Amino acid sequence: MNIGNYKSENVNFAQVKIQDKQFKKQVVMINHIVLFKLKDYTESEKPGIIAEMKSLLEGLKGKIDELKYIELGVNYELNAKSYDLVLISHFNSVEDLDKYRIHAEHKKVLSRFSELRLERAAVDFEF
Repeated sequence: MNIGNYKSENVNFAQVKIQDKQFKKQVVMINHIVLFKLKDYTESEKPGIIAEMKSLLEGLKGKIDELKYIELGVNYELNAKSYDLVLISHFNSVEDLDKYRIHAEHKKVLSRFSELRLERAAVDFEF
């Protein structure tokens, strides 16, 4: 049996060859999704706050090795009663997510976010 690992579109796969038959199996990763609701800012303040938050989160890429993928989305309706910003990030394991959570650079972002956000909701799942 030959086993090789490769990555395709930010998803890890293991390639397995058993008696001349090739199989491709997705390796489980952790999807970390966080929603942020901002404090009550004026309509003119909100875009700047969101831009700052996006910049802080995007700045973690390359600083935290365990962070394999990061994507941010902004609610198209700035005055929605729902959440304003979503973070989607991927990790190879729960242990890597735990390392990310306590990383000094991540803690700096958390500190600033605590000043800007009203609510936070998160879910972590395997995919």
